[in-house]
Amino acid sequence: MAINIDSLSPAELQALIKSAEAQMESARKNHVKEVRAKIDSILAGAGLTIGEVYPTRGGKSAKGPKTAVAPKYRNPDNASQTWSGRGKRPLWFNEALKKKGVTAESLLIASAPAKAAPAKKTALAKKAAKSTPAKKAAKK
Repeated sequence: MAINIDSLSPAELQALIKSAEAQMESARKNHVKEVRAKIDSILAGAGLTIGEVYPTRGGKSAKGPKTAVAPKYRNPDNASQTWSGRGKRPLWFNEALKKKGVTAESLLIASAPAKAAPAKKTALAKKAAKSTPAKKAAKK
């Protein structure tokens, strides 16, 4: 049954497309059922289960629900807006950082653990770092 699509109106073409898509979906579901039946018969013949052939990752249980993370930063303009420090930075955080004198540390919530500041090198440690054995050998 050949259809001359050149002579069809836009409404008829749309109806034909919808009919073809429905037929395609039905054919796909039937194909999946047939393949599944074949796989089940092969597994039954071999005395195996799908879990033995394709084991799941992570053991028997699936990943549990994600737990909420305590907020780490608070918007100074709107105290109801917080951010845990994970994922993409919220717009209010980026806007606040553009303001003069505002740093990420200044937006930390008081109870949030702050990172320890790196230890400053002493004058003696700086002098020792400058004077390496390779430089001493080059001077001689």
